[in-house]
Amino acid sequence: MQSVPWSQQLAGDLLAEALPRRWAHSQGVGRKAESIAHLVGGDAELLVCAAWLHDIGYAPKLVDTGLHALDGARYLRDVEHADPRLCALVAYHSCAHVEARNRGLGDRLAAEFEPVGGLLADALIYCDMTTTPTGEPVDVEQRLSEILSRYGPGAVVTASITEASPRILAAVRRVDELLVT
Repeated sequence: MQSVPWSQQLAGDLLAEALPRRWAHSQGVGRKAESIAHLVGGDAELLVCAAWLHDIGYAPKLVDTGLHALDGARYLRDVEHADPRLCALVAYHSCAHVEARNRGLGDRLAAEFEPVGGLLADALIYCDMTTTPTGEPVDVEQRLSEILSRYGPGAVVTASITEASPRILAAVRRVDELLVT
């Protein structure tokens, strides 16, 4: 299993200079994962690693398919030889399977990576979808609205986030309920 420091270093190497705003987001998602990792028990380190690495597929040198989740997961698998569950969490983070299908990549994603579900997937969605592009905490509804606004009408991301919103909201609610108890 990869370590949190390794994940932080790798994400920083790939994003900090090339995409500083995406790096700020990844740092915020990583910090949030550290704060809720206790919820996933023995998968705590896996969650935190995935949080730091979830957006590495945006790094210019990794872009291949245009689906950042798939590109990042492939890099982790093929170059870094990362744990298969870590690769799968990155591949499917925040309902990326919806965008994959909408881009015509759904079969490819499914053939290459096994989805991870349950609380672990919910926790990663929570961390990603309650963190702004600049790494600050935000309400999930505001985050979804920001994504829709940033990409605009007609964009595949807009259609995908719109379709995935009920699942994203439900995942965030499930994690919120655990944090309150």
